[in-house]
Amino acid sequence: MLIALIGPPQSGKQTVADYLVSQHGFTLVCIPGRNSHRISQPSSPSSSSSSTYKPLSFDSPRSLLDHATAHWREKLVTLDLCTLADVQVGFDKRPFFLLVGIDAPLGRLAATGRLIPLLASLDFSTHLIVLNPFPSLSPLHAHLDTLDLPSPHRLRPSWDAYFLSLCSLASLRSNCMKRRVGAVLVSTSEKRVLSTGYNGTPRGLTNCADGGCKRCNDPLATGRGGANLTECFCLHAEENALLEVGRGLARGATLYCNTCPCMRCAVKIVQVGVDEVVYQLDYSVDHRSADIFTAAGVKIRKYGEAVK
Repeated sequence: MLIALIGPPQSGKQTVADYLVSQHGFTLVCIPGRNSHRISQPSSPSSSSSSTYKPLSFDSPRSLLDHATAHWREKLVTLDLCTLADVQVGFDKRPFFLLVGIDAPLGRLAATGRLIPLLASLDFSTHLIVLNPFPSLSPLHAHLDTLDLPSPHRLRPSWDAYFLSLCSLASLRSNCMKRRVGAVLVSTSEKRVLSTGYNGTPRGLTNCADGGCKRCNDPLATGRGGANLTECFCLHAEENALLEVGRGLARGATLYCNTCPCMRCAVKIVQVGVDEVVYQLDYSVDHRSADIFTAAGVKIRKYGEAVK
C-alpha cells in the first residue's frame, strides 16, 4: 500500500505521515528536494520531527512507482507526489495507491501568510480529503483512528460499500422532486447484480421533475416525509428493482438501498422473497418497515451495523 499525502503548507501532512509511521508501521519514501525535505518544522508543536525517520529515497516519481509496484504489500507513505503529472506516471492506475488530501481551516492557513488551497490539479483525483481543524495531536490521532487509513477497504471496497455506491449512482437517474433514491438487487451467493432501480414516475408519464407528480411538486400537499403516499405517482427505487426481475430471481436475494425502504416497499420486498435488506440512510417510517421485516424473517441492517 502506498499513501500519498497532499495539501497546503501547515495543513498537517507531515503530522499525518508521522502518525502512519509511528502508529501503523509505514515507511516514509521521498524524492529529495521535494516536500519532505522542505518541511523543517513539525506541523504541530508536539509532533515528532521527520528527522527521526529513515526514509527510502528515489530520484523520480517513476523510480518510486517501480519500487512501490515491486513491494506493494509493504506500507509506504510519501509527501512528494506534488503534481498531477507525478501521479499520472502510473500511480493512478495501481490498485495499491491511495491519494489523501489534508486540508485545514482557512484561518490557520492565512496565519502562515501562505494561503494556498488544496492543490487544485490533484483535488479531483483524491480518494479521501481529511480536514484537520485540531489544535493538538491527541484529537487528530483519534480522528485518524476512526478513518482507518491503512484498511484494505480503502483500496478495494467491501461488497456492501460497492453495492451501496451503485445505489448512489443509480439514484442520479431519479427524476423525483422529493428525494433521490437508488436500489440494487444482488444475488446473495454469487455477489452478482440482478437489477437496479431508481425512483420516478412510470414509463410513458411526465417526469416528476417536469410536474408529473402533483404530490412531489406541491409542498403544501406533501406534509411530512412519508405522508400522502397514496397520492404519489412515483415508483420507488426498490419497486423498480423488483419489477425488473420478478419473484423468481428475487427469492433469496439481497436488496441494497441508499435509503431505508418505506412500509409500502417493505411488503413487496417480503412478498417476492428477498432474504436481506441493507440500507445506508434512515427514513421517517423505519420502525414500521423493520417490524414488517422482522415478522417475515427478512434480515435488515444499516450499513456498518449488525443484522436486526
